[in-house]
Amino acid sequence: METTRLIIVAVGGQGNLLASKVLGEAALIEGVEVRMSEIHGMAQRGGVVESAIVFGDAKSSIISDGEADILLGFEPAETLRAIGRCSANTRVITNTATLPPFTVGIGIGAYPEVDTIKQVLKEKTGGLVALDAMTLAKEAGSPMSVNIVLLGALIQTGALGFSKENVIEAIKRRTKPAFLDKNLKAFELGFEAAAAGVV
Repeated sequence: METTRLIIVAVGGQGNLLASKVLGEAALIEGVEVRMSEIHGMAQRGGVVESAIVFGDAKSSIISDGEADILLGFEPAETLRAIGRCSANTRVITNTATLPPFTVGIGIGAYPEVDTIKQVLKEKTGGLVALDAMTLAKEAGSPMSVNIVLLGALIQTGALGFSKENVIEAIKRRTKPAFLDKNLKAFELGFEAAAAGVV
């Protein structure tokens, strides 16, 4: 596999770390070398969480500005904030359901329009898949499965080159039994949504 650099950005509590573990497990099943690093925000819930995952032959998990091959965003404003990590060839998959920071809630900050975020991402990167992962997660039976919905969308794009079956196996290995059925449904819903070309 050619070296592929993936950035995942999320807000604390959205399941970024589980998504990273699932992709790491899938890489092991695929026989692909993988290196990961994580940056946690100021708060356990509500702070920014970023994971950098490098698949293939690489000496470091550091992904510098402009180096990401894929950007996976669990929250649209955080996806936009990470655009500096992208190039004109980066594939972007983002959730469109918003989680505005508390500054917006108390009236001292402004949240950009989601359509504006999508337009900027389209113009500055190599491709965009944008979907309401929260609605699909709720349809799957758990609003906590936004992360797995987005993994389904990511795998459908083919950007990683991992087989659907191997990622499903990784989900089975990394998900607690009580959440497995909902996560498998969430994965399928995200996969199907991306196949429909949701933007």
